[in-house]
Amino acid sequence: MRSFLINGNGLVATPKWEPGCWVNITKPTQEDKEYAIDTLGVPVAFYEDIEDVDERPRVEVEDGWCFILMRIPCKAEEYDTTGPFTTVPLGIIYKDDVFVSVCFHKNDLIPDFIQYTKRKNIKRTDNINFVFRLLLSASIWFLKYLKQINNRTRIAEKELENSIRNEDLQTLLKLEKSLVYFTTSLRGNDILCHRLKNLRSSKEQYDPELVEDVEIESKQALETTNIYSDILSGLMDAYASVISNNLNVVMKRLTTISIVLMMPTLIASFFGMNLEIGTTIFNPMFYIVTVLTILLTGLTTIYFIRKNWF
Repeated sequence: MRSFLINGNGLVATPKWEPGCWVNITKPTQEDKEYAIDTLGVPVAFYEDIEDVDERPRVEVEDGWCFILMRIPCKAEEYDTTGPFTTVPLGIIYKDDVFVSVCFHKNDLIPDFIQYTKRKNIKRTDNINFVFRLLLSASIWFLKYLKQINNRTRIAEKELENSIRNEDLQTLLKLEKSLVYFTTSLRGNDILCHRLKNLRSSKEQYDPELVEDVEIESKQALETTNIYSDILSGLMDAYASVISNNLNVVMKRLTTISIVLMMPTLIASFFGMNLEIGTTIFNPMFYIVTVLTILLTGLTTIYFIRKNWF
C-alpha cells in the first residue's frame, strides 16, 4: 500500500505523486514494487535490501541516490513465536525530488508520525532532518513498547509465584528475546545517527538540536532496554528455581498423603487375611479396628503437620 504526502497542515495526503512529496510504501504489493522501481527509478538493490528482515542500519550513496536503512520497533505477527515485539527495517531512498520510504511490515510508527506532524504542524523542509525526525520517532516507540514489556513482566511474575508450568517461564523468555532485538537495533540506529552527521551533504543542513534530541532519546531507550534485560535474566534464573521448588513441594505433599492413606489400608489388609482371628466371633472387633485406624491416621497426620510437610 502506498500513499503520497505533501506539506500542508503538517503532512497531508494527496491522490498522486508531486515533486518533493513523500511516497510512503507499507507492506508493498508487486504493483507498489513496480511503481517504485520503474516509475520513480528506485535502485533495485536498495529496494531488495529493505525486504531482508535481518538487514542492519546503514547509509549508502550511489549514483546520486541516498539510501538510509534504520530499524524500527513493531508488534510481532500472530504466527511469530520469537516474542510479542520485534524490530523491522525501514528504508528511506531519496534523490532530487523523489523521497520514498519502504517498510515491508505493518507498524504503528508511520501512522503515528503522520498524525504527530499534523498536531505540531511539522513540514518536510529537507531530507536529512526528516530522516532524523523518523529516527526520533523510532526511539520514542522503543520506549513505548518497553513500558508494555515491563507491564507484561509484572503480570508474568504474579503467575509464576505459584506455578509449576514451563509455559509461564517461556513467557519471560519471549520478552527477553524482544529486548535482545531492541538492544541490537538501538545500537545500530545510534551508529547510523553518527554516520548521518558526518555525511558531507548533511553537515551544513541538519538541525543540531534535533540531532541532540535523537541521541538523548536513543541513549535513554538503550539504557532502559539493558536494565530490563538484566532484570529479566535474573527473574528467569530465580523463577526457574521457584518452579523446581514448587514441584518439589507438590511431590512432598503427594507422598505425605500416600503415607497417611497407607495406614488404614495396612490395617485393613491384616484383617482381610483368610485367617480366623476372632473378628467373626466378637462383633465389637470391627469397631476396635475402625478406632485403631482413625487413631493411627490422625497421629500420622499430626506428625507430618508438625514437620511442615503439608
